[in-house]
Amino acid sequence: MQQQAETLLKLMLGREAEFHAGQWEAIEFAVYQHGRTLVVQRTGWGKSIVYFLATKLLRDMGAGVTLLVSPLLALMRNQIEMAQRIGIRATAINSDNQEDWDAIEAQLQAGECDVLLISPERLANPHFLTKTLPAINRGGGIGLLVIDEAHCISDWGHDFRPDYRRIVGIVENLPKNVPVIATTATANNRVVQDVQSQLGTIKVLRGPLTRASLRLQAISLSDQAERLGWLAQNLSLLPGAGIIYCLTVADCRRVAEFLHAQGHDVLEYHSKLEREAREVAEQKLLQNRVKAVVATVALGMGYDKPDLGFVVHYQRPGSLVSYYQQIGRAGRAVQNAFAILLNGREDDEIQEYFINTAFPGEEQLQQVLAVLEASDDGLGLYAIMAQLNLSMGKIEKCLKLLEIEGAVAKDKSVYFRTANAWTPDTAKSRQVTARRYQELELIQQFVSHPGCLMEFVARELDDPFAAACGKCANCATPFFSNVVSKELVQAAIKFLHKDYQTIEPRKQWPNGGLKNGKKGKILVESQNQVGRSLSIYNDAGWGRTVREGKYLATRFDDELVQAVIELVKQQWQPQPAPTWVTAVPSLRRVELVPDFARRVAHGLGLPFVLVLVKVLDTPLQKTMENSNQQAANIANAFQVRALCPSGPVLLIDDMVDSRWTLTLCGALLREAGSGPVWPFALAVTTNAADS
Repeated sequence: MQQQAETLLKLMLGREAEFHAGQWEAIEFAVYQHGRTLVVQRTGWGKSIVYFLATKLLRDMGAGVTLLVSPLLALMRNQIEMAQRIGIRATAINSDNQEDWDAIEAQLQAGECDVLLISPERLANPHFLTKTLPAINRGGGIGLLVIDEAHCISDWGHDFRPDYRRIVGIVENLPKNVPVIATTATANNRVVQDVQSQLGTIKVLRGPLTRASLRLQAISLSDQAERLGWLAQNLSLLPGAGIIYCLTVADCRRVAEFLHAQGHDVLEYHSKLEREAREVAEQKLLQNRVKAVVATVALGMGYDKPDLGFVVHYQRPGSLVSYYQQIGRAGRAVQNAFAILLNGREDDEIQEYFINTAFPGEEQLQQVLAVLEASDDGLGLYAIMAQLNLSMGKIEKCLKLLEIEGAVAKDKSVYFRTANAWTPDTAKSRQVTARRYQELELIQQFVSHPGCLMEFVARELDDPFAAACGKCANCATPFFSNVVSKELVQAAIKFLHKDYQTIEPRKQWPNGGLKNGKKGKILVESQNQVGRSLSIYNDAGWGRTVREGKYLATRFDDELVQAVIELVKQQWQPQPAPTWVTAVPSLRRVELVPDFARRVAHGLGLPFVLVLVKVLDTPLQKTMENSNQQAANIANAFQVRALCPSGPVLLIDDMVDSRWTLTLCGALLREAGSGPVWPFALAVTTNAADS
């Protein structure tokens, strides 16, 4: 039996390939004992080899198809190619190949598919439940269930995904002789116990999590300009090709642009990119045709590049478990690889935002249930947003959890309250949130830890083999200096000062319209032009100067005036060029924005005309949590009270988030006879920058 498996292994990986310790044990337990296994092994150990070889052996014995549930199917291309070498026929059902679903289901029914890959979200899809699963059953049923990245099942896992809870129902309904293989590289004892409690009797196979080739170092550089400079100074000194991880999409773009300007061959990678662009970046990194890919966690689980030479963190992750998972991408087939953790002033602020938005609160869940209970015909997402002052993301998380727990049902895009009783588990959500803050404290301690860095991480993961590595910057000597060239820091500051943001015009009024009668498409002649913002609020560049002017001073600094004049004249150069300037008015700090706009107009040699007035004292826009609420909040708040010049106009505000204030004010100006409206804001919020 083992000899047959070893022959298949060599076909997959080459004649020299041998099983790693524990691989055959996992295969044998699944195939010949029909057991259920949780495999906890480091990244690159070969977990995919276990379930693909088990699939081949089971299929040769007449078993049904393997159902593989994975959170990032797009990054499993390399593993699927390996599986094809031993004759495994693997396919996926996802939103990108909908036109192929009928053909795939026919293959499943005919027993012509060996592995079906799906995301956990697919388990809630009506088509999957009514068409795909029956096709699997007619083709012989599920012969093996694989749960990739199984830590996602656990509330305590660093990457909890609610849809993973649906897998528990599948496991409970499987015949007892159908094996289950769950795999993860990032599970401490708490997560392992939680997964065991949900999946039932399951054997845990655990190996050492540390990798001897990795050399860890933590470097504190609080200012973003210093970190950009450090990357530009040291990137070429790092071996091979690697990944630079950022916490936000905006930072991926910013880091990639700066490094490219400094002559480094890098690409950005995040969920906002088109699929084709992501695939190009993956392949170029795989083939060492770029020095680095600057990525969010979208490039992580499932990406297989054994010779990855380094992982650099531009910001500190939220937990040691996340950090370990990401550095685990490097050093799998090279003797020495580097994991460099840079950290700075905004890291905690970003992580606290992630923690506080991770789980809906009891009050938010009850609010969503209440509006659904009050509706006889159910409600769509945007209709719920119109009634609740909750962000779209929070409402979606509420609906997801309530649907999984049976309190809410969904028919296409409409949600209904079911007859099932429901009680929130508030104690658990509080415990999980408290644990997230403990994890944040641990990685804060890691940055300044004087002892072995790898041992520190391994102990947090409850690795029974944890020991001093002898290779990290603390065990040996620092590999890279924390001193950055003044010239590179100055270049980064200059770059950040010119890191302008685009303000795209809105083209549609909110779903359901506004109380001022505006609904449907915004007329082309009433739309704003593509605008600009000087910065991201409270960020590097001008963001902190904007914050100081808005909340700590009586007016915005003259430096900001000069920066705007330079932007308009040299970089932006809107055409047709503005012939006058106006401002978005406020009833709270009446002169703050008009005073700034007046100085900008003077610098541009244009007249300033305050045409708009605010007639309603509305709540602050930042207290409105979704786009519908923000639009409704100011629907009747502004009026034109002065003669409106007919030429193109520069419309100035201090902050932009949802763009509704600029959209409504711009439409009023156009209706009053102005020319094209060019919106400008000193800063966009972080949410707007990442949207």
